[in-house]
Amino acid sequence: MQVVVLAGGLSPERDVSLRSGRRVAEALRTAAPDWEIRERDIDAHLLDELTRMRPDCIVPVVHGAAGEDGTLPDVLECLDLAYVGSRPNPSRTAFDKTIAKSLMRRAGVSTPASVSLPHSTFRDLGAAGVLQALAARIGMPAVVKPARGGSALGASVVHEPQDLPAAMVGAFAYGEVALIEAFITGTEIAVGVIDSPVGPRALPAVEIVPDSGFYDYAARYTAGATEFYVPARISSETAAAVAQAAISAHTNLRLRDWSRIDFIVDHAGVPWFLEANVAPGMTETSLVPQALSADNFDIGRLMVELVKTAAQRIQE
Repeated sequence: MQVVVLAGGLSPERDVSLRSGRRVAEALRTAAPDWEIRERDIDAHLLDELTRMRPDCIVPVVHGAAGEDGTLPDVLECLDLAYVGSRPNPSRTAFDKTIAKSLMRRAGVSTPASVSLPHSTFRDLGAAGVLQALAARIGMPAVVKPARGGSALGASVVHEPQDLPAAMVGAFAYGEVALIEAFITGTEIAVGVIDSPVGPRALPAVEIVPDSGFYDYAARYTAGATEFYVPARISSETAAAVAQAAISAHTNLRLRDWSRIDFIVDHAGVPWFLEANVAPGMTETSLVPQALSADNFDIGRLMVELVKTAAQRIQE
């Protein structure tokens, strides 16, 4: 079996992607020592190389727009190559938080009230009036983040209306559209979902407690900056509700192979959907590896199963 792990790219999440790719490749080499595992960055020579190689399977661990907005799987399907992960259209849907939230609301999963605004709105209608309307509609505190993107880049919590302009500028630095979302007080939870022969199953929920109070980029990727509890310190009833909500998100968004679904669980035990990730981080501080460990299911074993499934899928 010849497998290519794709990582890197040119998005702001490049460094995280490289770390994820390195860990996935090492896990595959350990779990399947007779396989040929190659690590590959994304560049202008990649497609020619893949066309010549015709690898049995590709494992994309490219975070950000380059790997999660549906473009990469679109290209891989054009080349008729097997790959792990969601297909193009579901990837696009999940990557756009506004669309994903709308679909989850329609499916009966709670999600915080929000407004999505493109940068042009502030230019056309005037920033002062738009921000005043936002503060009145969403209330304070609020979370401001790019509508498309990951790793909490450009995300911030706003406690006072006068802080909205700076938060919007921070979000627009990473995307053309900003999502302004009501802040839900509660426990931050992430749930990995893995496809199995009998359907998707939820891994143990990971509870996230950042020292700074907000799970931003630094809290995610700085060792010791965040405490994690696996399984999460929630009741069995709440854990079941979170698992069901995660599977519902994975299913309704038509995701494939694996995903990570993020929630806030309020004090009443209600899980509020925040976003879905089609290329979960696999670094030393990432959440899915912690959940796998708690489930006695290591990364190598998971990746071998996903690769075999993807390779078989393209032959059918």
